[in-house]
Amino acid sequence: MVSYKDFGFAQPLEQSLDAMGYKEPTEIQSKTIPIALQGKDILGSAQTGTGKTAAFAIPLVEMLLNSNRGSGLILAPTRELAKQVIGVIHQLLGKKTKIRTAFLIGGEPMGKQLVQLKARPRIIVGTPGRINDHLERGTLMLHDANYFVLDETDRMLDMGFSIQIENIMRFLPKQRQTLMFSATLPKAITKMANDYMNHPERIAVGSTNKLADKVEHKSVEVTKQDKPEKLKEELSQREGTVIVFMKTKFSTERMAKSLRNDGFKTEALHGDLRQNRRDSVMRNLQKKKFRILVATDIAARGLDVPHVEHVINYDLPQVAEDFIHRLGRTARAGAEGEALSFVAPEERRIWNDIQSLLDPDFKPEPRKGKGKGGGNSKKKRFRKFKNKNKSKSFDKPRNRASGGGKKQGSSSK
Repeated sequence: MVSYKDFGFAQPLEQSLDAMGYKEPTEIQSKTIPIALQGKDILGSAQTGTGKTAAFAIPLVEMLLNSNRGSGLILAPTRELAKQVIGVIHQLLGKKTKIRTAFLIGGEPMGKQLVQLKARPRIIVGTPGRINDHLERGTLMLHDANYFVLDETDRMLDMGFSIQIENIMRFLPKQRQTLMFSATLPKAITKMANDYMNHPERIAVGSTNKLADKVEHKSVEVTKQDKPEKLKEELSQREGTVIVFMKTKFSTERMAKSLRNDGFKTEALHGDLRQNRRDSVMRNLQKKKFRILVATDIAARGLDVPHVEHVINYDLPQVAEDFIHRLGRTARAGAEGEALSFVAPEERRIWNDIQSLLDPDFKPEPRKGKGKGGGNSKKKRFRKFKNKNKSKSFDKPRNRASGGGKKQGSSSK
């Protein structure tokens, strides 16, 4: 079995990997790192939680340690993902490094970022919007950024960053190494790869349209009106950290408040929060200071909290591919996780789209009755989730803990 020592990294990087407890590379890392070290472009796809960040960060650090020239730019779709990326890079560099970094995201003081840029950083991590701000101001120079990474590319395109990404590429040197990572590979990404990459090596780990093997998933049909009580019932039957996904920022805050009123330790996470508040929520989640995170899709990508045991889709995502990313918040790094999706009659179409994405042979059930969505909309029943992977489905909710919401909402294992 391959170990990190087999790569023959520079001593400072080897020491950092030992300190981080990294012994053996994951599949995406063992496939990516040797090719990246050869200077080749890479188009990579892998499920969330497989170690993609280290797959592109380790080669970058190794190359910078062995050369006094060049720099790297890493783009991420969200502030949370960018923060996790820069955190991994700082760990890889170690405390005694002379390599400077810059962290450029929206919501943080421009002055602080200008100080970082004046120090001539060789690694820059940021979101497309703020990177473009600095380019327009002339405070960021990318003429020597010969290592360029697009992380969660599909999400960036979904969020409307395509024009900003193309603008950033105009400032990059033509002779560069480009690594593009994505959990899914829609046509827009393959087109971007053809336009901006030089004969990229294709690296795929697992299917991009499947759930992690250790996610046990079920769905339940429930009316929109019954969802709040059903959620509290399900939370009372579960132990450990839970992420509840909602459709809107307003509903996220309202639900978090309602759950707190019922004794659950809960916080909300959405795009309207100030950056310091978002950072505080994430720190407290990592430290298990609360048990239930109610979030919009801002948390579907890049949120890496190993102890998340459950994901509940209170509202289904509007884009079928986002379903995979939501469920990727649990069962990370080989752990097991459970997921539950509420399916209201008016969500039947998107639910069919999700199942078709996961199973090309899926055939929607014919509508029954004359009511909207078919059948008796007030009838709640668990649905078996057809998935050709190892994901399981249940006819009954798993009762892992007893007691009311107040008792279970105040603790976390």
